[in-house]
Amino acid sequence: MHDIATLTVTVFMGFFAMMNPIANTAVFVGLTGSQNASERRNTAIKALTTAFFIVATFCLLGKGIFSVFGITLPALRLAGGILVFLVGYHMLQGNASKMHSTSNDESDAQNNENAGKDIAISPLALPILAGPGTIATAMNYSASGDMLHIVITIAAFATLCLITFVCFLFGQKLVSKIGESGISITTRLMGLILTVIGMQMLIQGVHDAYALFQTAAIPT
Repeated sequence: MHDIATLTVTVFMGFFAMMNPIANTAVFVGLTGSQNASERRNTAIKALTTAFFIVATFCLLGKGIFSVFGITLPALRLAGGILVFLVGYHMLQGNASKMHSTSNDESDAQNNENAGKDIAISPLALPILAGPGTIATAMNYSASGDMLHIVITIAAFATLCLITFVCFLFGQKLVSKIGESGISITTRLMGLILTVIGMQMLIQGVHDAYALFQTAAIPT
């Protein structure tokens, strides 16, 4: 029971740091500035639902994807660790990673020129909410375990989606109260957590790769 609770907290904090609901709320408010309350609600629901199904699909099909492409778990952990570390490093510097954000110029262009287009799928669902780092994190936690690990990973991400939805609904009030300094501090703290998680994934990947190499080197 203790191991399950620890895994649940670890998975949730990994997703929380990667998605960073506070910072994403500021992005959401900026992208939906021309929408009314009802439109913002529908956009939030569609974006989060899409992101959830994307992550859940990779959680459920992780082992199948490994088999089809001949990917090993150590390779995922090494690549995912580098990816997560880079996202966290950019956040520590106070910058949004390009893998999980759009530039200010792009956001302004989409907000002004594409106000009538559906922004729930892109850029909100992809790559802001369910970007490469989030997918790598999900596969790292789910592909190495049994059905329990998959359920915990999906449940943790679903919980985070609900929290993010509440943040989106009260986005304008939240951003105005926290301010730019509060968002900056939160982003840097999440970046620190992500760099640690990425390094842990790298260490585990190196350990697993070495063990796999040793096993393959043993003559039969």
